[in-house]
Amino acid sequence: MITIDKDTARRFILGKQGLWPGRRWRGPHGTAQALREMEYLQLDPLQVIARSHDIALHSRVLDYQPGMWEDLAYGQRQFFDWGGWLATRPMEELPYWRVIMHRERDGHNDVDARILKMGKEHADAIVEMRNLLQERETVSNRDFKAANRKRTQSYRGRKDSSVALYYLWRTGEVMTHHRENFERVYALTENVAPEEFIRESDPDEADLFLIQKEISFSGLSRLDRKADGFQRGVPFSKKEALRESLLANDKIVEVKVKGWRSTQYMLTHDVPLLDAVAAGGVPEAWRPLDTDTTQEVVFLAPLDKVSARGRAKVVFDFNYVWEVYKPAEKRQYGYYTMPILWGDQLVARFDSKFDRTSETFVILGLWLEDDALGQDDDFAGALARGFARFVRFLGASQLDAQAINEPLLRKRILAEKSG
Repeated sequence: MITIDKDTARRFILGKQGLWPGRRWRGPHGTAQALREMEYLQLDPLQVIARSHDIALHSRVLDYQPGMWEDLAYGQRQFFDWGGWLATRPMEELPYWRVIMHRERDGHNDVDARILKMGKEHADAIVEMRNLLQERETVSNRDFKAANRKRTQSYRGRKDSSVALYYLWRTGEVMTHHRENFERVYALTENVAPEEFIRESDPDEADLFLIQKEISFSGLSRLDRKADGFQRGVPFSKKEALRESLLANDKIVEVKVKGWRSTQYMLTHDVPLLDAVAAGGVPEAWRPLDTDTTQEVVFLAPLDKVSARGRAKVVFDFNYVWEVYKPAEKRQYGYYTMPILWGDQLVARFDSKFDRTSETFVILGLWLEDDALGQDDDFAGALARGFARFVRFLGASQLDAQAINEPLLRKRILAEKSG
């Protein structure tokens, strides 16, 4: 077993996700590299400032522009999207995921049982949509008027046509051909994926693959059964046997983090990276192409793996809840508050909006974990550079920072934007 301290664990987790010590990828090619290194890019339709997945890539990739991932996925077919926990995956992984797709179709105990039920309840509409997809190149939910369809109470649509298309997508008969305003446009799988990937892996190989992908995604993982992991198809019913097999074959190693109660697991081939971090260094592969996170803060997307769903508290001792779905009166900070990473710590958070009519990025509030940061010139410069880059990413022409109470921070942010 490897023993490390919390600082090492935190930097390793950030580094595995491409967030520390700075952006190490650039442009469209770098976006593809980031998507593979991240393991999953969780997709979310909500667009307040920008979509969460675009913010996640902005925080990792220099010169990233919203939509770059879409060209890689739907233009170049390097990636595909899928799942109740919606995310992109490399196209070459499709054979593994087809095992999970078919388990969902057949009602396997390690998958979402609602998909099997959906198939039974909407069998006629599924046959109809299957036939239409064979006749046409693409089909979308918008092709069918609600008045002409059977109404449903499904969590996946109010029309039987919508539910049927979703079922065919979840079970692998169709894939996302492209998106229009984030809505899926479907096509038969053979019209989307390269032929060599339209096959099923051996189920045992798929199980081992999924467990290792889950560990890599977390950097350090307890391998506990949780809703997100379950929706990613991780076979928790076989967890013990799979873990012992991976340990015996030196594919994973146990890690003890001082101060954390549970044993963690990491991929064996990542041990040299961990060793470099534990020694106080930075792995060569992680060296940033531009500013590091001490020189320029990074804003974490609401669904970022390192901070979402309570992980910020464990890794950073930072309480973070995405309050977008809370009633306004119950929000502590704001509708779309995001954490701010400085160095290897979460030190603040801010809420904002993007007024597209006036092209103004408006900071609605900034909250510091330590009030002394409001007088820290190094932090002020790093924060200003982070906001300046974010404004360029959004395509805003103006910045409203009047809600920032700290004069030094407000002055530096406005000066950096003007410069």
